[in-house]
Amino acid sequence: MANGQDFISRGNLQIQVINIRNNFPIQNAKVSISSKGEPERVLEQLTTDSSGQTENISLPAPPEEYSLEPGIYQPYSEYDVLVEAEGFKPLNISGTEILAGTQAIQPAALTGDEGGTPPEDPVVIPDHTLFGNYPPKIAEAEVKPVNESGEIVLSRVVVPQTIVVHDGAPTDSTAKDYYVPYRDYIKNVASSEIYSTWPQSTITANVLAIMSFTLNRVYTEWYRNQGYDFTITSSTAFDHKWIYGRNIFESISQVVDEIFDSFLSRPGVRQPILTQYCDGRQVQCPRWMTRL
Repeated sequence: MANGQDFISRGNLQIQVINIRNNFPIQNAKVSISSKGEPERVLEQLTTDSSGQTENISLPAPPEEYSLEPGIYQPYSEYDVLVEAEGFKPLNISGTEILAGTQAIQPAALTGDEGGTPPEDPVVIPDHTLFGNYPPKIAEAEVKPVNESGEIVLSRVVVPQTIVVHDGAPTDSTAKDYYVPYRDYIKNVASSEIYSTWPQSTITANVLAIMSFTLNRVYTEWYRNQGYDFTITSSTAFDHKWIYGRNIFESISQVVDEIFDSFLSRPGVRQPILTQYCDGRQVQCPRWMTRL
């Protein structure tokens, strides 16, 4: 299913290129887009403008209905992206996802030739959680016991500027930690766990659940109270799936921007509830939310 050229439906893609050191846009970067796993088969070549953005391009994608009902067919096409700019190291991104009738935005952060902390290269985007195989969520209480003696730092719910994401299981000491702006984290997770083709009300409900879950981890300092130096993990067994460098979708991004400071709670409960859900496809979970 990697070869989008076999499809009649189409989706849109825009690349946004920045300098990893200061987040400044990079103008005149050369962007080559090819079928996944076929770097020699270049489909489009683009150049970024003064905002570091390419023009929107249309690319083949599977029919929209594949993403609206669970099935055996991959509902998105995948592409590889090569970004090159004078004075910067080239960046390869593999597996950018395109869904029919939706706008995908692929970020690309480049490192200068003078050095500095390099980004992951290549960036490899694995299967979407609704299509690939990932560990099911380990059930937890949706409201955590709170010791009022002061072990919990936050006295009220605060939307953080930054989320520290541990890219693996909590006990995996080899996994990297990433400092991610809160909204970018939510957009990444939602793009990894739901499809942008879904109705806006469905996207909103799922984004709200993701934000409530995340803010519960923040409010209760769940991992820090266990001796860890991060906010949340990228393991689906414990938290939500966050994927380094993946593309996001505009319909999801817009919903996050509209309700980013919202969360779910219960009467008499101060903390956001730990809103857990499963995919309803590989894992059945009575009394939980399901995504399909």
